[in-house]
Amino acid sequence: MPLMRIHIPNSVFLGNINHFLNGFDPSEPDKLEITSHPKWFWVHPVVLCMIAAIGKPVKPENIRYEVLARTKHYLTRMGLFNFLGVPPDMEIEEHEEAGRFVPLTQIKTSDELSLFVQELQPILHLEPEDVEPIRFTISELVRNVIEHAASDEGAIVCAQYFPNKKMIRIGIVDTGVGLRETISDSYPVQDDITAIKLALTPGITGTTNRPGGSAQNAGAGLFFIKTIAYVNYDPFVIYSGNAMYKLLKRSGKQVTLRANPFDDRHSKENTLPHWQGVVAGIDISLEKTKEFAEILGIIRNFYRQTVKEKKKEKYLKKPKFV
Repeated sequence: MPLMRIHIPNSVFLGNINHFLNGFDPSEPDKLEITSHPKWFWVHPVVLCMIAAIGKPVKPENIRYEVLARTKHYLTRMGLFNFLGVPPDMEIEEHEEAGRFVPLTQIKTSDELSLFVQELQPILHLEPEDVEPIRFTISELVRNVIEHAASDEGAIVCAQYFPNKKMIRIGIVDTGVGLRETISDSYPVQDDITAIKLALTPGITGTTNRPGGSAQNAGAGLFFIKTIAYVNYDPFVIYSGNAMYKLLKRSGKQVTLRANPFDDRHSKENTLPHWQGVVAGIDISLEKTKEFAEILGIIRNFYRQTVKEKKKEKYLKKPKFV
């Protein structure tokens, strides 16, 4: 019987996600089979988002899973089985999630996005002034899904804080039209990897091809999140259509911000199983370095200027009576 297949190996993080993606079979979207390593597994939140995103439209009776690992309770606590509407076949003691993780969440509206951003704040473990730019950046990424992905399911997100590494890992996934179709509205795009390159280039993406774009476009959000990862030696992955871009750790201590994402150390693939939509996986180290503080300051100023522009635009649109 043809069906979608996802196998969870014993370890999937952003550095080795290629093997997991190559094993993904999206051939039959009406049926889903989930299997896992028989003893144990560890997965990045983006993997949970991917499974939830493709499984959400599937009828529960058409979902089959064989998750035998002892860490099955992790999938249960992160809300995967409830999300898919299938029984987890186990009971767990639910620990308080605040400050530790945000379980799988579906976001379709601005109000739902605002709630997610509020829930994200406690797991960032940063001072309020440093939380602000990260909240803004993540919010812009999800808002872009709501406004431009044309997905009935909206964005699927989840996040987890790892205290031993002082790191937060975040997944943002949608099953919308994908980057190639979105970018093609304004720019000539010959393939998926070119679409990813343009999406990561600041000031040229969004719904306009006007030089500089607009302060509200998603190019800023994607560029900023890639830049945070670059500055902190953290991985970042974006996958759409048949292509994936993976940011690799920069060499040396000097920080050089480049507009072209292909000028940074990276790997790319253009022959992966087709993902209808966009997958973004992000790791953010929360250690306060000089470089981290500087990029947060840049983003904070950009965010505050964007808020001013939005307020000004709203004011100018108000009817004036003489």
